[in-house]
Amino acid sequence: MPVKPLYQIKVLLLVAAMEDISTLDRLAGIDFGTSNSSVGLFRNAAAQLLDVAGEGRSVPSAIFYSTESTEVSFGRQAVASYTQGTEGRLLRSLKSVLGTSLMKEKTLIRNKRVAFSDIIEDFFLYLKRELDAQGRSNVDSVVLGRPVHFVDDDEARDRDAEQQLREIATSAGFQHIEFQFEPIAAALNYESTLNREELVVIVDIGGGTADFSVLRLSPERHASKDRAHDVLGNMGVHIGGTDFDRLFSLHSVMPAMGFGTAVKSSGRTVPGSVFFDLATWHRIPLLYNVQVLNQVQQMRLDAAEPGKIDTLLSVIEQRLGHALARSVESSKIQLSDEVRAGIQLDSGAATLVDCLVTRDDMEEAIGGAVASLCKCVQTGLGQAGVQAQDITSVFYTGGSSSVPCLQYAFEQLLPDAAHKRGDVFGSVGLGLAIDAARRFA
Repeated sequence: MPVKPLYQIKVLLLVAAMEDISTLDRLAGIDFGTSNSSVGLFRNAAAQLLDVAGEGRSVPSAIFYSTESTEVSFGRQAVASYTQGTEGRLLRSLKSVLGTSLMKEKTLIRNKRVAFSDIIEDFFLYLKRELDAQGRSNVDSVVLGRPVHFVDDDEARDRDAEQQLREIATSAGFQHIEFQFEPIAAALNYESTLNREELVVIVDIGGGTADFSVLRLSPERHASKDRAHDVLGNMGVHIGGTDFDRLFSLHSVMPAMGFGTAVKSSGRTVPGSVFFDLATWHRIPLLYNVQVLNQVQQMRLDAAEPGKIDTLLSVIEQRLGHALARSVESSKIQLSDEVRAGIQLDSGAATLVDCLVTRDDMEEAIGGAVASLCKCVQTGLGQAGVQAQDITSVFYTGGSSSVPCLQYAFEQLLPDAAHKRGDVFGSVGLGLAIDAARRFA
């Protein structure tokens, strides 16, 4: 669909002001993120992010299905219901399921097998209810953000992931659906602040993916109808904040629960699959079944250090996997500002996990992932036909771009550029709202 330049959007706003319902009130941008999501509308000649259900402009991509009632809660309320001890199921990192084999599976919710597509649709219905209420109309047109690659090195599965998300949005009530790469959406937001032309690398590192774009941006280009020639390169890899969490957990927490410990009278170590699942947000619910409990009990019988496996068994029996993952995530965030933090997991009066971790621990755990991100950018610069010294600015967005060792690595990779930070949780959503106005108004 052709997009409209900014001056045409402003004319439409003047016309719409004389009508009861603006065309622009019926369109939106949605940044459905692995860890957090945001939604935006284009109002008063500017993109605005909504305060979703009073939870703020960015809400956790989380759903909680209570088994004590028929209540379904979302965002921070979902996490709060879980942490306050309400019986039920918490699901997070649902975006990571798109394009994977899990989309063909079902999980147990209130004693019923429910498809992951239906769970994601519930979250989209929640976002659409907020849009309709705050947009004062039926918001039927949306630009959805998408990573450069939902799935690495598999074009068929990547297409499947986008189609799955399109079908979910359609089922939630959106009639006109377009997609935009998340780093390009962030670029549209950043470009609205410029007073001169720049050659920019957009760094968008969220919960599940890292995306990079090399673009020419300027105030004059911002009003252009066709920006294809300004996009010099797009690259991405399936590495994000939840991967940092997983690597950090496996490095610093899981060994205290038996990961990497020996099997009695053997040179082998205990099987690692349960630990990998426990350290991976979207795979935690798969651990809560009889088969896994039997597997862990057998691991305890075989282990040279059964006491550590006892801790693992307690976490799974009491369904504390998400609570442990939240503690790991919180310590990772804390280590962005401090040099040490604690990871703790309590069960009643008992403490199951109590680890002191340092920034050095985290940097050692995620060092390989950071190196892969730098390599991805180097490859992208080559594809774009530019040198590192040609880059004017690096614009960071996405919560996981705040990790100090990652920022340092990019500063070394692009030392001549100005390194700038946007709204880490809102830049993509704002850019998608700008793009929605250009496409649909």
